[in-house]
Amino acid sequence: MTISTVDFDFVAREVKERSGLVLTPDKGYLLDTRLGPLARKDGFASVEEMLRTARVRRDERVLAAIVDALSTNETFFFRDKIPFESVREHIVPKLFAAKGKGARIRAWCAACSTGQEPYSLAMTFEEMRAAGQPIEAEIIATDLSDRVLEKCRAGLYSQFEVQRGLPITHLMKYFSKQGESWRVNDRLRAQIEFRRVNLLEQFNTLGMFDIVFCRNVLIYFDADAKKRTLERIAAQSHPHGFLLMGGAESTLGVTDAFQPTPDRRGLYARNAAWRKAA
Repeated sequence: MTISTVDFDFVAREVKERSGLVLTPDKGYLLDTRLGPLARKDGFASVEEMLRTARVRRDERVLAAIVDALSTNETFFFRDKIPFESVREHIVPKLFAAKGKGARIRAWCAACSTGQEPYSLAMTFEEMRAAGQPIEAEIIATDLSDRVLEKCRAGLYSQFEVQRGLPITHLMKYFSKQGESWRVNDRLRAQIEFRRVNLLEQFNTLGMFDIVFCRNVLIYFDADAKKRTLERIAAQSHPHGFLLMGGAESTLGVTDAFQPTPDRRGLYARNAAWRKAA
């Protein structure tokens, strides 16, 4: 597919303004792989025709669908494993030391995509409870896409999706077969509240958190948007709180609101001395 510079610049500008993601020319292939199915579904003859409609007519429905398709990141159950090991082996013990054993933990999965991350966290807490840990937790999961949030709430995943990272023991314990798909059981689904949140906007109404997952999304933000978002997350984190980021992400050189935890890749502790600028 050959896309004009005008159309590419238009899409890149809309995606950045609405989601914070920076779409560079080397990611142009995404316009074909992600927008091709969308154009066909909506009855356009080509991606180019869909983009012209969005650009010239400012069709808000089409624009929203384009941004949604380009800003939805891939995810899978227990992605990278290390963050969930950190929750079990490091974060919860530290939180219990700070708050008291059995104290309620509030966790936020930001940019949760299709929900595998918050469900993986809920399963981690369930396994800890089964092992005798007094885990009392509230999980909030957010995304800017209404489409993926609908899938999150349904908790329905294909055979391919449950085969990616999910142990067979967890599949049997926490899912039930429904046709060709698998549905998360009611107990697990009841532990998570899904909400629509754009990380570029204020999210102080979510309240304060002990644990924040914000993985593999800020890597696509420019430096200014990344700093603002991290510092807003810090403002919603308790002084004893923790931030989990993707393996290729870091707060170093961006903000001193969080400090890396030695020997724990992707884990950052809230800097208790940091104060939000007025």
